Amino acid sequence: MSGTEDKSQTASGKTFPLSSNVEEASGSCGTKCSVCNHLYRDPRILPCLHTLCLECVRGLKQFSIPRAQREDDRGPGVSVDHCGPEAVILCPVCDCEVDLPVAGVEALTSNQLILNEVLLERIQRADSGLVCDLCNDGDAERRCDMCCVNLCDFCSKAHRRQRKTASHVTVALRDLKCGKGRISKPVLCPFHPAEELRLFCETCDRLVCRDCCMVEHRDHRCDFIANVINKHGDFIRELLKQTQPHVRQLQETLRDIGRAKLQVRERTKVIAEEIKTFTEYYIKALEAHQGRLLKELEELKIHKENSLHLQQIQLEQMFSDVKTGVDFTEHLLTSGSHVEILLTKHVVVKRLKQLHQISYSTRPGEDDAIRFEPQERAAQCNGLEVFGVIVTKAVDPNKCVLQGEGLHVGRQDRLTAFTLVCNDQSGQQMGRGGESVRVSIFNKSSKDRVVKPTVEDNHDGTYCITYTPQEPGPHTVWVHVKGQHVEGSPFNLTVKSKFRKHTGAFHCCTFCSSGGQKDVRCGCGGTMLGGYQGCGHGHKGHPGRPHWSCCGKLSENSECAGPVNGSLYRSLVTTVAL
Repeated sequence: MSGTEDKSQTASGKTFPLSSNVEEASGSCGTKCSVCNHLYRDPRILPCLHTLCLECVRGLKQFSIPRAQREDDRGPGVSVDHCGPEAVILCPVCDCEVDLPVAGVEALTSNQLILNEVLLERIQRADSGLVCDLCNDGDAERRCDMCCVNLCDFCSKAHRRQRKTASHVTVALRDLKCGKGRISKPVLCPFHPAEELRLFCETCDRLVCRDCCMVEHRDHRCDFIANVINKHGDFIRELLKQTQPHVRQLQETLRDIGRAKLQVRERTKVIAEEIKTFTEYYIKALEAHQGRLLKELEELKIHKENSLHLQQIQLEQMFSDVKTGVDFTEHLLTSGSHVEILLTKHVVVKRLKQLHQISYSTRPGEDDAIRFEPQERAAQCNGLEVFGVIVTKAVDPNKCVLQGEGLHVGRQDRLTAFTLVCNDQSGQQMGRGGESVRVSIFNKSSKDRVVKPTVEDNHDGTYCITYTPQEPGPHTVWVHVKGQHVEGSPFNLTVKSKFRKHTGAFHCCTFCSSGGQKDVRCGCGGTMLGGYQGCGHGHKGHPGRPHWSCCGKLSENSECAGPVNGSLYRSLVTTVAL
C-alpha cells in the first residue's frame, strides 16, 4: 500500500479517508520541502525519516539536552555513543524530538531519492535550463544512465567515442520528460569528491570510496556494494516486514477513531435534542408550577382576608352592642332620676349581663405568616419533580418542647442525645424542617469550657441534638429557635463520670459459677452454711435472681457500683455462722 494514498480500504471494499495530518506525517511530501515549500535543495533525512532542506534544518531552533538525561530517557541496557548527539530539534512535520549529530546538521544523511525526483521534475519542466555536467557550458540534451550525468550534444558524442564509456547508453532528455528511463545522480564521497561511493565498509557500517579503502579503512572489511547489498537489503526487508503490520493496525485504529468521532458527533446531536426537549418540557412544568403556586397564594390571600373581614364584622357588631349598652347605662346613671333608674333596672341589668358574658379573641384570627420555601420538594408537576412550596405555619418558640433523658443527664465521653419538637402557635407540630435552631452547652464551673453539639434536621418538625461531654459536673443547655429561648431554656444538665464497667461475672449464684468453691465471694453479700463465703440459691443474702458478682447489681446493662466493703462481708459471714 503506497504511503501517498489518502484513503484506506477495508476487507469489505469500503474506503475511509485519512486525515491530512496522517498524510503529512507519513513522510510522503513530494519534491517540495515542507518548511520553505520550494523544490528540495540539498535534502537531508532526519532521524524520524522526514526530509528537509539543509538550510531549513539550520533554521530550526536547537535545544541542548544533558547527556545523562538523554541516557536516562533511553532506558537501561541501551548504549549511547560518546560521539552521539548533543542537541535536538523538533521536526516541523511530526513535531517529534530528534537528535542532531555532534558534527552538526551537515552530518545528516543526504536523501538521494529526493534528489533524483527533483532532477526528474526539473527535466520534465519545459523551462528546466539544465546544463552539461561535463563542460558546464552547453545545454544538456542527453543523459548517461551508467555515469548518471547530463550531457550536451558535443559531450555526448565525445562520451561515446572514449574507450571506457563507449558501451554506455545515453537517453534523450526529451524521452525522460515523457516518463521513459530512470534518473539517478552519482553519490560522491564527501571526503574525496572526485570518487564515487562504490564500496561498503562492514567494520564501520558505512559507504566508502576507493581512496577511503586505501587510507582510513585500509585494515577494515570492505567489499563492493553489489556483493553486500543482498545481505543488508534482506536485513532491512526483515525489519520492514516486522514493522509493516503496524501500518495496517494503525490504519484500522484511525478508521475506528474516525468512526468514533462520527458516532460522538451524531450522539451529541441526539443528546442535544433530548436536552432541548427535556428543558422545554421542564420549563413548561415550572411555568405550570408557578401558576399553581400563584393560584394557591391568591386563594390563601382571599381566605385570610375573608376570615379577617368576618372577624372584623363580628367584632364591630359586638363593639356596637357593648358601646350602646355602656352609653345607655352611663346616660341613665348620670341623667336619670331614681325612679327612672329603678324603672329600667331590670332591662339594663339583663343586657349588661349578656354583654359581660360575650367571648371574643383579642388577637386577629389570621396573620401574615406566609413563607416561600424554594428548597422544599413539592408535588410533581407534569410528571416531573419540582421544588418550592408555600408555608403558612410559623414556629412559636414558647410552644416548642424538648424530649429525652439527654437533656438533663449525660455521661462523660459518651454520645448523648435529646430531641427538640417545634410547634406552631396552636401547639401543633410543624411537620417540616428548615427552622433556625441553635444549641449551646456550657460548663457551669467555667463558661470557656464549651461542649459543641450537633443539630440534625429530621425535616418533620423535630431536631435531634447530640453531644459528647468531655468533663463531668453541672452544665447549662441553651436552646434557641429563631433567636428566642424555648420554653424552660436554659436547662440544667448533669454530666456523670465515665461509665464504670463490671469486672465480675453476671451469674445466678457463686456456688454455680465457681463450681462449688468455698472461698469465692459475691458482691451481693450472700453466704451459705458449711463455710461457703459466696451466695447460693435460697440462702441468706441471695437476691433471688441473676446478678453481677462484682457489685451485686441485678441489671446486666447497669454500671458497676464497686465491690462490697470487707466489714460487710465479715458481718454477713458472722451472722450466718451464729
